Amino acid sequence: MTSQTQLLRRSSEDRVFAGVLGGFARQFGLDPSGLRVGFVILSVLSAAFPGLLVYLLCWLAIPADED
Repeated sequence: MTSQTQLLRRSSEDRVFAGVLGGFARQFGLDPSGLRVGFVILSVLSAAFPGLLVYLLCWLAIPADED
């Protein structure tokens, strides 16, 4: 029995800035627009969640699509 695991990649098609949230949305089967709105709301309303820093770190750590 072989199980092929899809690795998290930044989206080259569904992107606004770097494709980080588009990649997360594709990986977990979520709506990219809703994920973006939730991320922005969480970042603005929570002092404990540094959204810009998290996004930049994900941009550096997650490889881009090969497409």
